[in-house]
Parts: sequence; structure tokens; C-alpha cells
Amino acid sequence: MRAAEHQPVLVAQVVEALAPPETGWVVDATVGLGGHARALLAARPGLRLLGLDLDPGALELARGRLSEFGSRATLVNASYWRLAEVAHDHGVSAADGVLFDLGVSSLQLDTPERGFSFRHDAPLDMRFGPNGATAADLLAECSEEELVCVLRDLGEEPRARRVARAIVRARLQRPLATTGELRRVVHAALGPARGRIDPATRTFQALRIATNRELEGIAPAIEQAARLLRPGGRLAVIAFHSLEDRLVKRALRHLSGRCVCPPGSFACSCRPERLLEILTPRPLTPDEAEVAANPRARSAKLRAARRAG
Repeated sequence: MRAAEHQPVLVAQVVEALAPPETGWVVDATVGLGGHARALLAARPGLRLLGLDLDPGALELARGRLSEFGSRATLVNASYWRLAEVAHDHGVSAADGVLFDLGVSSLQLDTPERGFSFRHDAPLDMRFGPNGATAADLLAECSEEELVCVLRDLGEEPRARRVARAIVRARLQRPLATTGELRRVVHAALGPARGRIDPATRTFQALRIATNRELEGIAPAIEQAARLLRPGGRLAVIAFHSLEDRLVKRALRHLSGRCVCPPGSFACSCRPERLLEILTPRPLTPDEAEVAANPRARSAKLRAARRAG
């Protein structure tokens, strides 16, 4: 995918939610191909942007997309897990806005050799960056019980046990090394598609999330962002599936001073802190025109908050 073809979601809503000032710093913690970053920089000629991304290929395309803004855009190959550290290293002591666009990108889905999609037979990689264990490594090393937990908790697969058992049986013959091999194992376990959703969809989602440890970093990164914001600064987070969105909602609630302990808890142990004021009681979603132009935007949800004080 070329950068020019990139269609970022909820662009106008992001710019409005962040309400960037004429000058100052905005941090795009998941800059991807630079679509949101470009819109923010174009909207405010005096604004500067610090962009992070774990994917060096995406970052290279973003550099080209944002080259017209010169030194106003600083891009760093790093995960949003390191947001506070990267901001400090680049002299950003306080930000006017922070954006997260969570999940997998169109570039990753549409690059067959990355192994994110079962629509192409390719190595089972699924890593956002070049380092660490691949999805194939995960499938080879996890026990059946561990696979059940991954598929159930990260993919919301109702027949997780059946899929996990099929994977374990298949790998006794030979390691599962490609997307096509894994898809065939899942299809054999679950049967053919009964509608528009491929039976392997939940399994591939679960493996991608587990390979990149996506959910672990969301709450800590949002807290880092909240502490980086200057009073009145804004935070915007786009999530694409229910697991992400629940974690975002919970983190924002906790950082707005509300208890997030499980219902029925004897006493609050989560120690909420009022750093933020929530601006979106209900998440913003794409309208029909955007979904028609970009079907991948269909599940996007945008939540926003403002730094208190």
C-alpha cells in the first residue's frame, strides 16, 4: 500500500476532539502511515508533532507523507508503551494532545508476507515490528490450555477448546508455519463459514493480539499520556474491537477519578486519580458515508478526554 492510498478513520472527529492549539506539541502514539498526523499538522501551521510507531515500514511511508512539514514532524521507531520515555528524550515535557489509533493497520493487513491475513498464504509472522517471537513460535510453544485461553480471551472464540485441540493435533505432524495451514486447521475444526465472517477470523485476531501483547500496554500508555498532557490538553483514542474499547473505557474512567473495582468489592482498591475529564460519554463512530468509502472504518470507536486542572 502506498501512503497516498491510506484512509485514516474519523479524521475530522480526531482533529475536533484534540482541538489542537496554534502552537505546541501533539503526540501521535501510533502514527502508522501518517494520515491523522498530516491532518493535525495541516490544521495548525504552528503545531509540532511527535510520532511513534513500532513498524519501521509504516514509519518510512509516514516520513514521505509528512515530508512537506519539515522539522515540524519528528518520527521515532518505538512502541507507545515507551511514550513518556520518548517524549522526554525529544524535549516534550508537556503535550497539548495525544492520539492513539489502536490495532492492526491497513498496511500490515495488505502486505501478505507479514502474515496478518488468511486471504494470502504467507509465513505466520504477525509481528508489528521486526523483533520478538512470531505467531508461528507462539503456536509451537503454547500448551493446549494456554491456546484455549488465548483463543477464548483474546479472540472471543466460543469454540476455543475445539480449535486449540485441532492445532495441537496438527502440530504433532509438522509445525504450523503459514497462514494457509492455520486456516485449514481451523476450518477443519469448525466447519465452513456460515455467513460473511470466516471461521478463522477470531483465531487470527487472538494470535495477532497475543503475538504483539497489544492489550497489556493500553492502560499504562493511556496513563502515561494523561500525565504528559498539560492542563486542558486532550487525549483521543480510537479502538476497533470490543476488547480494546473496554480497556480504553476502563482506563479513562479510572483516570477521571472513578472506581473500576469489580462489582461487589468490599472496598475500593484501585486508587482512582482524577487526571482527566471525559468528553465522550458515548464513543464517536463513523457515519454511513465514511463506512461506504472505507469499510474497515465500520467498527471504529473514538473516545476523548481533557486533562483536568
